[in-house]
Amino acid sequence: MDFEIWWLFIIPLFFGLGWIAARIDIKQLLSESRTLPHSYYKGLNFLLNEQPDKAIDSFIEIVKLDPETAELHFALGSLFCRRGEIERAIRVHQNLLSRPDLPREQQEQALFELGQDYLMAGLFDRAEETFNRLIDTQYGSRARRALLEIYQRVKEWQRAIDAAEALQHSGAARLHKEIAQFYCELAQDELLKNNHAVARTLLEKALVSDGMSVRATILTGDALLAQGDAEAAITAWRRVEKQSTPHVALVAQRLMDAYQTIGRPQEGLNLLKAYLNEAPSIDLLDVVFKATIEREGIDPAYQLILAELRRTPTLLGLDKLIEARMLLSPTETRSELSLVQDLVHGYAVKLARYQCSHCGFKARQFYWQCPGCNQWETYPPRRTEELTLIQ
Repeated sequence: MDFEIWWLFIIPLFFGLGWIAARIDIKQLLSESRTLPHSYYKGLNFLLNEQPDKAIDSFIEIVKLDPETAELHFALGSLFCRRGEIERAIRVHQNLLSRPDLPREQQEQALFELGQDYLMAGLFDRAEETFNRLIDTQYGSRARRALLEIYQRVKEWQRAIDAAEALQHSGAARLHKEIAQFYCELAQDELLKNNHAVARTLLEKALVSDGMSVRATILTGDALLAQGDAEAAITAWRRVEKQSTPHVALVAQRLMDAYQTIGRPQEGLNLLKAYLNEAPSIDLLDVVFKATIEREGIDPAYQLILAELRRTPTLLGLDKLIEARMLLSPTETRSELSLVQDLVHGYAVKLARYQCSHCGFKARQFYWQCPGCNQWETYPPRRTEELTLIQ
């Protein structure tokens, strides 16, 4: 292989050029760093050490020296929000928007941040107006989500439906369950006003949006019963089993009462027993237990509870067993059993809670929308003790 002498010179030349380039970059970096105020580094240091109060003071000092620094305004607004000083965050973002030289991208960012400030402050009218201005911008999807949150908070369900459908049409989200819930909210309001026909129309729309909406089916039965058609109400409530078997517990008492109304209580009891055998539930057991005592007597009710307790041992079930045992026991022994029942019942009540699967919020009654995190359909229709056993 022939060796060219000029290779001896080209390698050192490349090394030399690289060294010169590195020196130029370092000098430029040092030059730029000298132009940054000392407060900038102090603020960064405070942020890294999780001292937002001191970081804010440092950044405010920089903003006073250089009011044109947009990024620092955004940082200040974010820090104010984290501290809960929403009024100061609003002023920061309003100050940014008042600058005529602010680029369009940063104007939209400032407007979105301002809308979030208004939302956090509970100024829903201003927040709505701000987010509406962002619909046709890069923040369009996020603005629509914020508008949807506003309409839910103020319970403007028709506007919530419109916002959710707009989000769906844009391809930004799949909100068929939420839309069904909004229709159910409207229908429930109409039921309270005895506008049963209007309520049923709204519920039909709910089921078009989400054919598996248990709430819409339950409310449909309520509307039919209110119109005096118990048979049709029973037919509606029985559809819950096909949608979600565990949710049958929510309509158990309705079914029992409706069968009583049409004069076929034993048929209703047999149906609920079949449901109980398929999907054990404390709430369902409670309804079946009371109906069994009324229709068949105390001893069959006791045997029912005993069998369920052996199948699914729960403290809530034991509470019912003691109650049945007291009814069967002689009067002289009931006082002793009463002491035991009071003790068991006290602990059982603490376990008789529904728990949100999203945030863990516990409540005595069943909610379709969690009061803690405002998410829809996050409550399993089972008590916490039952969920623990299942898991």
